[in-house]
Amino acid sequence: MTDSLGKGDAHLGDDLERQATAAYLRGEDDATEALWIRAHNECLRSEDLPRAARCIVWLVLDLFNRREWARGNGWLARGMHLLEPAPDSAALGLLLVLVARNQLRQGDVDAAAQAANRASELASRFDDPDLNVFSRMTRALVHARRGQPMEAASLFDEIMVGVTVDRVSPIAVGVVYCAVIEACRSLFDLSRAREWTTALDRWISTQAQIVAFRGKCLVHRSEILRQSGDWTEALAEAERACEWSGAHENSFRYPTGAAFYELAEIHRLRGDVAEATEAYRQASENGQAPEPGLTLMQFAQGKRDLAAASIRRLLNEQQGSVSRPEVILAAVEILTAVGDLETARIAADELSRIAERLPVPAVRAFAAHASGALGMAEGDLPAALSSLREAWTLWQELELPYQAARVRVLLGQACQQSGDQVAAEFELDAARQFFQRVSAQPDIARVDELRESARPTVSHALSARERQVIALVATGQTNREIARQLSISERTGDRHVSNILLKLNLTTRSAATAYAYQHDLIGRTG
Repeated sequence: MTDSLGKGDAHLGDDLERQATAAYLRGEDDATEALWIRAHNECLRSEDLPRAARCIVWLVLDLFNRREWARGNGWLARGMHLLEPAPDSAALGLLLVLVARNQLRQGDVDAAAQAANRASELASRFDDPDLNVFSRMTRALVHARRGQPMEAASLFDEIMVGVTVDRVSPIAVGVVYCAVIEACRSLFDLSRAREWTTALDRWISTQAQIVAFRGKCLVHRSEILRQSGDWTEALAEAERACEWSGAHENSFRYPTGAAFYELAEIHRLRGDVAEATEAYRQASENGQAPEPGLTLMQFAQGKRDLAAASIRRLLNEQQGSVSRPEVILAAVEILTAVGDLETARIAADELSRIAERLPVPAVRAFAAHASGALGMAEGDLPAALSSLREAWTLWQELELPYQAARVRVLLGQACQQSGDQVAAEFELDAARQFFQRVSAQPDIARVDELRESARPTVSHALSARERQVIALVATGQTNREIARQLSISERTGDRHVSNILLKLNLTTRSAATAYAYQHDLIGRTG
């Protein structure tokens, strides 16, 4: 009779666990919690403590993902206490993974590392697929938090292979995919983030019943499409992410704010101010800070003092590792424009220190981009050009064409300032072509403004005689030859050339030649 009852309890526990897993994947928060608690209680009744603790693992994981930290920690403590009299088990390892996750959230990396290592030992002993991937993932997150991208990346690849070949539970598969993608983003390992987002999308597409991870996947896809320059598809994907999150807000609330922020960013870049403003508001209402995008939009609208006040506030606040470089680069752009070079220098120096601690290409690109912009504002053109060339190369290698185009605009400005108008036009043309392709209206307007500002100096700065002289300079004639052709003294010819270079802020005859060709002055010798 006892054995029969035990088997019945076990069957009921199995059924409840299957129901709880299905409810989790469908995003049914309340049902998931109730079912895991019932399954936990059934395991207690059959005195299967490791299995009862394992039910707690999935319950706590769900609560943590819903940001219900207090209740999650309460259940986690219950699970650890439950296993105190029991021998080691895979369930204990899974609980230790959650302990480590909580310690990482609180900033205690060393304690998290100890818990992760202990979980890895248990994974080796019990050969549990879920524990294997979770323990490796936790060790990778420790490496990431310590600024060890190579070590973290190696484990990420091993983990992702594991979830495709081992018999890992569907909850673990989705959780690991999302955690690895987030960690790759935090390390600015953008190629891996793209690759694993594509893999997550493929996996979800084969699991029609899964709701829990679809919202995050849509947001990640939208972000990657935006970064890759496919803004039309990125906008459509962001709209789908917002619709999906809204339709499932009671079951999976987390990505809603992120979805609206991504939608706002695309509208901002395209110059759709009203749509961007509304999307930023929706993001804020759903717990996502609308920065630095909102401040950059205010800056683009000409509200420079307001944008400067906002960006100074942001510099004094804490951001995540992903958004901090973006905030600093925005600060350098805004503060140099309003003349606050001292604060801009402090910000750029911070970004350089981040790049030293985390020497990955994306952070180096942010740092070089900021240094180049600041160097231009400070008048150090050689240093600015060097930094901007480095930034452009890195953004190109990372396949981030919008950032690369923004750098080309700065390169165009730097070439203008150095008198190399031909090179300036090459840079501005290349940037404008990309902006035109993605309908980046504010950036198109900025390029056109820069071009227009360089043109009026021809008719207003140079006299008729000076226009004749610069045309002859452009044909390669010496000052003596120019004087002879114009029937003036050589001293007068020298003075005309010097005045031309001074008026146009040029430093060499070759720069004057480029200027003459750029402004159609060739042939004006009569």
